[in-house]
Amino acid sequence: MSEIPETPTPASDSATLRAPAARPGGRSARVRADVVAALLAEVTEKGYDGLTVEAVAARSGVHKATLYRRWSGVDGLVADALTASADQPWPLPDTGDLGEDLRRITHEVFAVFTDPELGPTPTALIAAAQRSDTGAAALRAFFAARHEQAAEVAERAVTRGELPAGTDGAEVVRAATAPLYYRLFVTGEPLDALTAERAADAAALAARAGLFAAAPAPAPAPASRTATPRTTATRTATPHTTAPRTTAPPTIDPPATNHQTQNGN
Repeated sequence: MSEIPETPTPASDSATLRAPAARPGGRSARVRADVVAALLAEVTEKGYDGLTVEAVAARSGVHKATLYRRWSGVDGLVADALTASADQPWPLPDTGDLGEDLRRITHEVFAVFTDPELGPTPTALIAAAQRSDTGAAALRAFFAARHEQAAEVAERAVTRGELPAGTDGAEVVRAATAPLYYRLFVTGEPLDALTAERAADAAALAARAGLFAAAPAPAPAPASRTATPRTTATRTATPHTTAPRTTAPPTIDPPATNHQTQNGN
């Protein structure tokens, strides 16, 4: 989206969505700027469910037949508003320190979306974009473009030796801003300046640790070697001869003779 008016903080990847500036003498550019401005006003006031081509035509002064021919319908208008915003130039912070640059970016996200005047427009447009495949694709492209542009803050840090070579700058910025968008569009939790600062510091810490650096190439596999067959000596077992066990025959005692000695008379 764009910068916050009259703020010293450079704009970040989340700026206020606005119509593209018309090129002098370019009728097509002026028409597009008028249509996008009307679309943003309509979606902010009425949301996706209340958005109509007729209302955008009336507000922009462009005939609805032109809108249908060029944008197909409300989904095409929403998608083009995102594309137009991504095309807008915006400066990046360059403080000489990655952590401070990321803090300024996340502060911009926080400041824009929580501002009572600026916040409703990007919030409404993002919500509308999520209602159609066309809008969702444009939203992904919008953030991808912003992250690629903001990757410059990490690339400068690599040049300064602050980050390891091969660091993915877009991932660094994505990691810094993701916790904020999670609160804004997933959980609905309150967003404050401290949360924005912590998200930036966590991303900077992870980047310095090499978390976003390209993975090193895998080491080549060791050359295979032919294993020498292991020879196992054959052991000839000597049969174990068990001597027969001699059992003494049981002793049979003679039966006792039971006789009485008879005495003569």
